[in-house]
Amino acid sequence: MSDKTIVLDGTKTKKTTPDMVGLFFEDINMAADGGLYAELIENRSFEAIKSKGTGHNYVLAEDNLYAWSSADGHDENLEISCNEPVHAANPHYLRFTAKEDGQGFRNKAYDGIFLKKGQSCKVSFYAREVSYLEGSIRVCVAKGSKVFADAVVPFTVAQPAEPDGYDAMVGNCEAKKWIRYETKLTATDNVQGTSFEIHLTKKGCVEFDLVSLIPDNAVAGIFRKDLFEALADLHPAFLRFPGGCIVEGTSLLHRYYWKGTVGDLASRKIQPNLWALQGGNTLFDWQMQDCHYMQSYGIGFYEYFLLCELLSSKKRRCQPLPVLNIGVACQFRSYETVSIESPEFAEYIQDALDLIEFANGDTNTKWGSLRARMGHPESFNLEMIAIGNEQWESRHVDVAPRYRAFEKAIHERYPEIKCLGTAGPFVNNDLHTNAWKFYRSEVKTNPAFTYAVDEHYYVAPEWLYENVGFYDEYPRDVGVFAGEYAGHDVNLTNSIEAALAEAAMMTGMERNGDVVKLASYAPLLNRIGHSEWTPDMIWFDAESVILTPSYYVQKIFSDYAGTDAVDLAGQEKTLWAEKLYVSAVKADGKTILKIVNAADSEQILQLKATDGKPLCADCETVTLAAATGKAVVPIANGSVDPDGPNKAISASRMSNAELCRMRFPERCGYSAAKKTVSGSVQIPAKSVLVLKF
Repeated sequence: MSDKTIVLDGTKTKKTTPDMVGLFFEDINMAADGGLYAELIENRSFEAIKSKGTGHNYVLAEDNLYAWSSADGHDENLEISCNEPVHAANPHYLRFTAKEDGQGFRNKAYDGIFLKKGQSCKVSFYAREVSYLEGSIRVCVAKGSKVFADAVVPFTVAQPAEPDGYDAMVGNCEAKKWIRYETKLTATDNVQGTSFEIHLTKKGCVEFDLVSLIPDNAVAGIFRKDLFEALADLHPAFLRFPGGCIVEGTSLLHRYYWKGTVGDLASRKIQPNLWALQGGNTLFDWQMQDCHYMQSYGIGFYEYFLLCELLSSKKRRCQPLPVLNIGVACQFRSYETVSIESPEFAEYIQDALDLIEFANGDTNTKWGSLRARMGHPESFNLEMIAIGNEQWESRHVDVAPRYRAFEKAIHERYPEIKCLGTAGPFVNNDLHTNAWKFYRSEVKTNPAFTYAVDEHYYVAPEWLYENVGFYDEYPRDVGVFAGEYAGHDVNLTNSIEAALAEAAMMTGMERNGDVVKLASYAPLLNRIGHSEWTPDMIWFDAESVILTPSYYVQKIFSDYAGTDAVDLAGQEKTLWAEKLYVSAVKADGKTILKIVNAADSEQILQLKATDGKPLCADCETVTLAAATGKAVVPIANGSVDPDGPNKAISASRMSNAELCRMRFPERCGYSAAKKTVSGSVQIPAKSVLVLKF
């Protein structure tokens, strides 16, 4: 254990970005449906699609009864129809025939419903009489013969009997219409792995659509409470949404079309999710376990904007950062584009202008009035917009003229909006270099052309350690948005080692906060047993939430951000050789020193003031380290297919649940304390230490 020294001269500083750390949300790993969206019913509108194949070679087929079955083995009682639906956007619905009193059907509800005793849920559904002249509708949460929550809903009969031919012809009868029903279920005991069921108390035939079961504790009636609280505790400065590759889609037919995600839930056309196909970095096969992965758009653009408001706090505002499709399908999966000369491309640009109107427009505008009707007459105060996800120039895609067209149209009408560009999916290659040349050349004549350029890197921890100074020499003419990044150890696990490397890289971002404007780890959420990609910031299942080491790194740099970066005069570079990575910022008259010790042993860092005397102070401290005090050394698992894409594993060799167990996040300890520092500080092995004094 050797001694190292750093002199903290607070007289020389430069402005940094106190609102750098934010969130990137993409519906991958069941992040939205089955995740943050509190809806417990799976395939609630009977619109499921089964996706099979790869990005360039795939089959999509209707499988409308997915997740639904008879409650008593009589699946012949369930039929799918598409005649006069609740809304034409989602044309299918269920016709259920009870041939005996009390028969019903059930929904498997992802991995089964979890409720605590006394917890209530709101039930709603649309129903239409076919032939059900007496009886009610019974809803319940049950497992086998045991019922954990139960309610009976009176049923509205359209007419006392079927009209004869003449009455039907002249209209002397009441039309059978869809009626929306609501009730509440309260768990009488702890519930785990149960189904949701609907029964007819008498025999008859009724049609059902848009079935919903949402816990009463859902935030704003939309967001799963424990996941929301985990996000809110990060005090994020922004939310980048909705992706990610799903912005582009495997084809433009299935791109993320924001106008289809707003308005009444029944009108939001349900789409297959790109991540239902192989293409992530976990498992691959022709047909994946989650081949029915859908986007119900229960969290649509309105809900994303609302989420930003809810995540805002006294500490900072969470700004919305929507990502726009530029007429290009996912370049990893398709060569499809819309010609820049076509009328269709003009529609993409109009969609961008309409989105800004939806977010900020007066209530007397077309899209501003829709926002008001949805419950938010006030502006969402959108300030930034991302033009494209991670497109790159190729013989198929002309990114530069597309960006120019969007930027010109946006700034002609909304000059105050900050436009963000993209440097593609990788760094340190020709695609990345040429993208930066394009933006830097344009800002010479149009300073507002690009606020920041979005660059992505999923890399080994070693790369992050070696590139802590990555932004030291970046020109300051255009800002940087590190929009997707993560340390990927050899196991693709949320390890302490990966988190330390991310923290080391973030010391470099913080020191260069005058050019690094925004940064967001990716991906954000992972439902255990439903992974398309690891590692991820937060893991969860139906019952619990697991905060990873990477989560706590993000929390440290968000909670302990500053307005001014202290110039360390190159001392930090000397410490890199000792596997120590540091940054220092000023905030409200306090100095905040962050130290990453990537070494296998404890180290002592001597702290000195400008006059060379030992630095002595009462400090607020935070420590992140392995829960056991010793980090796990990542070792490549023998089940990993060396020829598989991105270290993916054949699904025929390993289930998703088994893979998640293999890559489960490493346990860590995160603690805060008061401490007096007298000239030096001990940094535990494989840890991050924060001193605020």
